[in-house]
Amino acid sequence: MARGKFLSIEGGEGAGKSTQVRRLADELRARGVDVIVTREPGGSEGGEAIRDLLMQGDVKRWSSHTEALLFAAARADHVEKVIQPALGIGTWVISDRFIDSSRAYQGVAGGIDDAAVLALHGFGSRGLLPDRTLVLEVSPEIGAERAAARDGAAADRFAARERAFHDDVAAAFRRFAAAEPDRVRLIDAAGDVDEVATEVIEAVADLLP
Repeated sequence: MARGKFLSIEGGEGAGKSTQVRRLADELRARGVDVIVTREPGGSEGGEAIRDLLMQGDVKRWSSHTEALLFAAARADHVEKVIQPALGIGTWVISDRFIDSSRAYQGVAGGIDDAAVLALHGFGSRGLLPDRTLVLEVSPEIGAERAAARDGAAADRFAARERAFHDDVAAAFRRFAAAEPDRVRLIDAAGDVDEVATEVIEAVADLLP
């Protein structure tokens, strides 16, 4: 049995990741592909328990180093319990965020060396990388407006951070795309949802059976 493909969708706050994850999954299923949708932090029972710790509370609840450790632990459980078993039976996996979010948020924006983030990933998740990572790109201004409309006063610890932090996150994703063009693709997500969905499916067309 052929191994399934692993896709991740990344981006800053308000980029429309959850919408495009659903749209991509629906399109792949319509083409006869067996797909599961998951998310980070979370995705497994253990990962979801750690998600509650990471997403709730004051912005300063955890340092970047502690966040990196918690994300790595959640991801290790997610990979072991959900992602690898699905890929092993030929199912495609689409994850709303994966390792590149840790590299951007705790790494570049949080001040932790990229090599250290990847070392944690190497130990916890055996260095698993997606077959294709799609970064939905919107300006921090548009992202903030969308996130505020979505969350109101209930912004999580990351959405609530200052503008400079989100600027660093956006720059990090662009840097990853420039360094790994075969894996990481930038998608302009500022426009119409249907237009973005078309760009997303085109960005994975070469992986389709």
